Amino acid sequence: MVQRVRRASVTVDGETVGSIGAGLLALVGVTHDDDRATAVKLAGKLANLRILDDAEGVMNRSVLDTGDAVLVVSQFTLYGDTSRGRRPSWIAAARPEQAQPLVDEVGAELQRLGVPVSTGRFRAEMQVELVNDGPVTVLLEA
Repeated sequence: MVQRVRRASVTVDGETVGSIGAGLLALVGVTHDDDRATAVKLAGKLANLRILDDAEGVMNRSVLDTGDAVLVVSQFTLYGDTSRGRRPSWIAAARPEQAQPLVDEVGAELQRLGVPVSTGRFRAEMQVELVNDGPVTVLLEA
């Protein structure tokens, strides 16, 4: 899940662990069949996703074009399944041992592509603050 933001930050235990100004907030979920290639592909899509405004106010630019940053936050709850009731099942979400390296790889690949990156903290109780710009929110699959 990607949100265009004017600013965003992640706080853990009262400490800001990641923050950006204008750019993208990427809530990254990992499922069982995701692998390094999936993470690299997702990073490429994030870096090149044209949802930032150009001079005419048209969504025609990417973070590679603007120099804006991406805040990457692990979000296993994206794979919550509520098809069989009111309490989500997390069966589709990958275990932390698989998920953490892949979330880290998304951030690392974005950096390799030249995108400024900030992150949340994996497996921590995070408070995420953001000012959604637009609002623009896109579900992005690798």
